[in-house]
Amino acid sequence: MCLSLPLWRVINERVNKIIGLIRNDKLLFFEVIITKIEEGYFYFVKDCFFDIVDDLELMKNKENGIKRPCYYCFKNSENSKIIWFIPVSTKIDKYKKIFDNKIKKQIKLGRKPSVDTIVFGYVANIYSTFLIQNMFPVTEEYIESQYIKNKIPIRLSNKLQNEIISKAKKVLKLYEHGMKNILFPNIDEILKKLI
Repeated sequence: MCLSLPLWRVINERVNKIIGLIRNDKLLFFEVIITKIEEGYFYFVKDCFFDIVDDLELMKNKENGIKRPCYYCFKNSENSKIIWFIPVSTKIDKYKKIFDNKIKKQIKLGRKPSVDTIVFGYVANIYSTFLIQNMFPVTEEYIESQYIKNKIPIRLSNKLQNEIISKAKKVLKLYEHGMKNILFPNIDEILKKLI
């Protein structure tokens, strides 16, 4: 496999080790060990993570060799070992109904409508839903790979990143202050298993 110099630089900037087996001047396989997780990019989680944490509310990897969902991630400002993963879905109609119902409910209660658990935006030119309500913590050893399309790591715009991270941090503060039902996964139990 030949990698272009720009792609090699991108890979080299994001990894600590590249392990390969070369025989007769042919690269038979290689494994990339990711150790530098960057905000604004997307990653996949290893299947074993879901077996270990055993939380029914997590959006698990799909079968048949299809890697889904991919997750937008951001680092925990209080614990550098924890990375927060937010599932991304293209089921816009499903989540738009949920979003609209939350808005209607708030209006009926006389509140200024605001939804912090669902954000809409573009991922690789595909309109998608960021499910903050389903976010969960992960540590680096459970990260399988980065989401790459057409040999380019997929990244969010700064504006969308800021919106997602701001709302996710707000939701986490509410969770920490006792509003445990704002997130579907049991974050406290997952953290106990990770740390």
